[in-house]
Amino acid sequence: MSDPAPRSRAPGVGADGGPAHGERPPDRSDVSPATVVAAGPEAVHAQLSGRYGRLRISSGGGPHVLRLAESRLGPVRLDRLVFQMHFDADVEPPGAVHVGLLTSGAISFRSAVGPERALRPGDVFLPAPPDQPYTARVRDAAAHVAVFTTDLADQVAETAPGRAPEPVRFLDLRPVSAEAAAAWRRTFAYVRGEVLTIPEVAANPLLVGNAARLLVAATLSAFPTTALTEPTIEDRRDAGVWALRRAVAFIDDHAALDISVADIAAAARVSIRAVQLAFRRHLDTTPTAYLRWARLDHAHRELRDADPGTTTVGAVAARWGFSSHSRFTGLYRAEFGVPPSRTLRA
Repeated sequence: MSDPAPRSRAPGVGADGGPAHGERPPDRSDVSPATVVAAGPEAVHAQLSGRYGRLRISSGGGPHVLRLAESRLGPVRLDRLVFQMHFDADVEPPGAVHVGLLTSGAISFRSAVGPERALRPGDVFLPAPPDQPYTARVRDAAAHVAVFTTDLADQVAETAPGRAPEPVRFLDLRPVSAEAAAAWRRTFAYVRGEVLTIPEVAANPLLVGNAARLLVAATLSAFPTTALTEPTIEDRRDAGVWALRRAVAFIDDHAALDISVADIAAAARVSIRAVQLAFRRHLDTTPTAYLRWARLDHAHRELRDADPGTTTVGAVAARWGFSSHSRFTGLYRAEFGVPPSRTLRA
């Protein structure tokens, strides 16, 4: 599994791909404390195999440097990879969903699903389905990669609690359209810019859980999959008023927690599609929209009873899962007829 020794080296580069003896190490002033710098073929191999599964790397001469920064979005891991090297990698089935965005350089992938794909900066990619091996060719590339389990993908897409799950399969590794790829990029930018970079938001489990599921849903929307889009006969039968009442009671009692549509469906003892149909059929809304309304109502009550000297609208909004102050204000005004600041001052 180890890499072959480079056939040649660039001036100033040691045998391990790091600085040669007596040479100054590379300037790392632009590397944040959370960034890992792996220098040398063995170090790069160790980092990649520890994160993306068993693999074999073959590379030529020149430097071998990987800069890697990891962020956590609840159950989703976000990696930022910057390669200062050229290499090919044979990767065994990863067992998880890896979806990424190439930001510079060049990467190509080859797998049993479709022809070889040569990526350009800005491309959204899946290297391979979770259960398939693939080959990657990397040339001085930088990319973001999101990693999440197939169980999470199944839950977001179609989990039916209490029944045999039907795993989601990716039918093609190319986005269904340029618009779908653009939607994934916007979702990823939102997650990085509005969730992970604001400490108060990143520490809020409601916001983090919502953002993680949003990114998974964007992935399933961006690529062709076997995820069901229409309720089955059983779902239509189960979408009755009793299922709705159980779902509403669960939401009302657990609005302060990071709950998903799968949790709501499990509490209602029906499938996700059935609970979605029940809300649409009887309330003309969706489970997530009702959950948002329930949290908005809790925020309203908290603002109404709060001390304006020690409470802020932003803190209350974040506590109830609203990361955008302007969006919260708009939703609040539409529901209660006044801005939240007026309720707090009343």
